[in-house]
Amino acid sequence: MARNTQVPADLSAPPITSILARFVAGHRSRGWSDAVEHEAHRTFYNWLGCAIGAAHHEAADAALGAVQMLQPAPQATVLGRSEKVDMASAALINGITSHTFDFDDTHLKTIIHPAGPVASAVLALAEHQGLAGRDVIDALVLGIDVACRVGNAMYPDHYDRGWHITGSTGMLGAAAGCARLLKLDEKRTAMALGIAASQPVGVREQFGTMTKPFHPGGAARAGLLSALLASRGFTASERALEAPRGFVQVVSDKRAWNEVTDELGERFEISFNTYKPFACGIVIHPSIDACVQLRAQGITDDQVERIELRVHSLVLELTGKKEPRDGLQGKFSVYHGCAVGLLYGRAGEEEFSDAVVTDPRVVALRNKVQATVDDGIDEAAVRVAAVLKDGRRVEVRVDHAIGSMQNPLTDAQLQGKFDGLVVPVLGRERADRISAQCRSLAALADVRGLTALCAA
Repeated sequence: MARNTQVPADLSAPPITSILARFVAGHRSRGWSDAVEHEAHRTFYNWLGCAIGAAHHEAADAALGAVQMLQPAPQATVLGRSEKVDMASAALINGITSHTFDFDDTHLKTIIHPAGPVASAVLALAEHQGLAGRDVIDALVLGIDVACRVGNAMYPDHYDRGWHITGSTGMLGAAAGCARLLKLDEKRTAMALGIAASQPVGVREQFGTMTKPFHPGGAARAGLLSALLASRGFTASERALEAPRGFVQVVSDKRAWNEVTDELGERFEISFNTYKPFACGIVIHPSIDACVQLRAQGITDDQVERIELRVHSLVLELTGKKEPRDGLQGKFSVYHGCAVGLLYGRAGEEEFSDAVVTDPRVVALRNKVQATVDDGIDEAAVRVAAVLKDGRRVEVRVDHAIGSMQNPLTDAQLQGKFDGLVVPVLGRERADRISAQCRSLAALADVRGLTALCAA
């Protein structure tokens, strides 16, 4: 029986698989501005810190234990640990740890966390091949461009359907980055993208579980494998992305092809990357920022009658858990984020631990937070009012939270975040040496010196 589709297939789509393959294979090394180059180094640095910081989380222990059952060859480093595994498994585990704390980078236009899939795959392959830091930076910039441009073409429809867009575009970015490292020609790069297009990873139902960070790890592994297959002559459709039954048209009714092709090679999506100051979903950040500001004004939890939030509907859709039971669920509770912001003036990984989520003082304040949907407010903004027991009402408006494009983390703040994640795992002296190498990553002759520093 014939079935109707909501949106007819686009039979005249441009050949974006070939266009992106030509771009990845042929764009010149460091073919971008100093600003893009600097952002690439910041992206890698932030990703590395997040991955090392979560190296001993129970999710990392479980993933490594499962991988070791396969008896992998010791090809690449599990960041922050002493073990080595095969490069595909290293891409998987490092991708998992980079997203476990929900503290990683965010491309705000699509809410993709781009470094997790791309950097995890690229560094594992580069370590195995003994490649230079310049190669890693080039692959990172180009891989992130592929993932985010495809994301731009589909967002928000693709995300609204329930796909976790980080995983479901990340395999394309990882494949592109690894194809670049392997110096594949245009045809084989197209094959790598085509193979990856059959491996989108992740649905939003998994948010709040260990499977959410599995998505960037799974995408990293899928992309790396796709490039390796293509390097050996494995084939795929040359129109895997744009065809009527290709990736984009299957998983999204929005098909803004121009978002893929406009200013390709001139505008780089890594320029729009941001770095989280708070270890939770990005839509909570304005509310936490506002509550940190209330604390700076002298407001304390014992003064508070209630905290009133006015937020975009997406905030409650994604982070509306009123009674989180553990740290992972706390990352999806705007109520918990507000409570720790006011109580502690921060919201790092410690504030999303199981112990803090269940702390009676935190629970009591969390229960005083009331959220109202107002879609006249941007999803990246918030209006907060602390109604005090003495009758006073103290209001804070946040239009651009700290860490946003308009209010970005400085290099010094990013280093402070890195140190907070890495020093507890590897120690101060090692953290300082890693920071120094990350600042000059493009000048490293062989990234294996860096990965050796990152091993426990």
